[in-house]
Amino acid sequence: MSPALAFDDVTCLRGGRILFERLGFALGPGDAGLVRGPNGVGKSSLIRIAAGLLAPLEGRVTGDGARALLSESAALDAEQTLAAALGFWAGLDGGKACVAEALDAVGLAEIAEVPVRLLSTGQRRRAAFARVLASGAPVWLLDEPGNGLDTASLAMLEARIAAHRAAGGIVLVATHQPIALPDAQEIRL
Repeated sequence: MSPALAFDDVTCLRGGRILFERLGFALGPGDAGLVRGPNGVGKSSLIRIAAGLLAPLEGRVTGDGARALLSESAALDAEQTLAAALGFWAGLDGGKACVAEALDAVGLAEIAEVPVRLLSTGQRRRAAFARVLASGAPVWLLDEPGNGLDTASLAMLEARIAAHRAAGGIVLVATHQPIALPDAQEIRL
């Protein structure tokens, strides 16, 4: 079964107001969706709906393949070492053996034994992305993935996204920052 993600006439209600209505798009293997729009229009809500964390008011979301979410919060235990905190989530996702590889991929292998609470903003963001990598999920849902990243880390993120797509993975990215996603379907809110 190939990965897929589709929104069919999805309407989002948050805080008593409609953020977007009758939104539709479909992504298949190797595709990317780039969600754009000003602050407060529902980019993060769209990602949360795609992840199954928020129900649409109307319409439906369908798809095949596990989904991995990078959101505002990395949800990593601040008192655990980075490797242990990622290992917890990877164990739930069935990718525990991939933690060291994911840390290496995001340039954090040398601080694997450092407690999460001591990480910088950029390191925390790369750690959250390592969690996505370690999940092994074919569908990546990335909410503002470039926040807090320096130029080199942003280039790494773009390269990993390109490799994931080249391998048949799907990426849905919500951002107001520039990020290289060649041939992405633009979803303007």
